[in-house]
Amino acid sequence: MALAAVLAAGLALAVGLSGCATAGTDAAAAQGSTNELTGDFFTHDPALVAGEEGGPWFVYSTGNGQTADGNIQIRRSGDGREWTYAGEVWQEKPEWLKKAVPGVDNLWAPELYQHNGTWYLYYSASTFGKNNSVIALATNTTLDPEEPGYQWVDKGEVISSAGQHFNAIDAGIVEDDNGTPWMAFGSFWTGIQLVELKWPGGLRANTAEPVRIADRKSPPNAIEAPYILPRDGYYYLFVSRDFCCQGLESTYNIAVGRSEEVTGPYIDQDGVALLNGGGTPVLATADEKVGPGGQSVSGDTLAFHFYDAKLDGAFRLGLLELQWVDGWPVAGWD
Repeated sequence: MALAAVLAAGLALAVGLSGCATAGTDAAAAQGSTNELTGDFFTHDPALVAGEEGGPWFVYSTGNGQTADGNIQIRRSGDGREWTYAGEVWQEKPEWLKKAVPGVDNLWAPELYQHNGTWYLYYSASTFGKNNSVIALATNTTLDPEEPGYQWVDKGEVISSAGQHFNAIDAGIVEDDNGTPWMAFGSFWTGIQLVELKWPGGLRANTAEPVRIADRKSPPNAIEAPYILPRDGYYYLFVSRDFCCQGLESTYNIAVGRSEEVTGPYIDQDGVALLNGGGTPVLATADEKVGPGGQSVSGDTLAFHFYDAKLDGAFRLGLLELQWVDGWPVAGWD
C-alpha cells in the first residue's frame, strides 16, 4: 500500500489490560525522523528480521483496523535505515478468527521464526481489556512480498485464553538445546506463560498447563511482550513492563532476566526472580523518546516501538545495537 494511504489512516492511541493494539501513522510524523531512520518507520510491536550479507531487512508489526481489515503490516529496508511500506499479510482476516474472538479489529504483536526453510508467523487476535484472545499461526517460504511463491498460509489456532487465567497474546518463540520449540506469551492477568510447540507444524505439542515464567506480583500485573533469546548457555527473557499505548504518557520499559533452562527460573542481575517481580532494566524513557517496548531481537539489533515527542507523540520504530556487559544485555539511546 502507498505511504499516502497509510498516513491517511491516522494515528490511534489506546490502552487496555489485554495489551497494546495500535497501528497506523500520522501525517505530521512524516515530516521528520530520529534515531537515524527514514521513510515509513511507523510500526508498533515490531518483529524484526535483520538482513544478512546485504539482504533486505523486514519488520512485521501490529495492523491498523482501517487498513486491509486490520491485518499484520510489512515494512522493508535495504540497509535497516531507509524503510518503505510493503503491504499486509492478507487483505482479509481468516474467517474463523472473527468467530473465535467476537469484535476483533486489528491483529497484534507478530512474531517471526524460521525453521528448516519455513517462516512461521505467530500473531494475536484480541479485544481491549479482555482475555478472550487467540494466538494464531501462518507459514510462508519467504518474508518478501516480491519473491516468487510468497503466500502466507493460515494454520489456525495455537492457543486460546477464553475462560482461562492467562491472556493469549504476544507470542515469542525459542528453541531449546534439543531443538524443541517453545512459545512464551502473556499480557497482564497472571503474567508470562510458556508452552511447548512441535515442528514442523509449529502448533502446541500437547495440552499441558502453561508454565508461568514471569509475574509482577502486584496488580494489575503490568508485564507482557516476552521475547526469549538463547546466548552463551543462558536463555534471556526480555519483557515489556508498565503501561503502553498512552502516547507521551506511556510508562513502558524493557527489562530482562536469564535462566539456564528455557522453563526457568529466570533471575535478574540482582538475583531476584522474574516470578517475584524482578527484572534488570534494559531501556526506558529518555528525554523525548518515551515508553520503549514491544521488543524483538535479530542479530545484534534490538527492535522496539516508542513514542516520539519530536513527532507529536506518534509511535515509531526504534533500532539499537544490543551490547553485552558481564553476561547481560545493554542498550542505550543514541
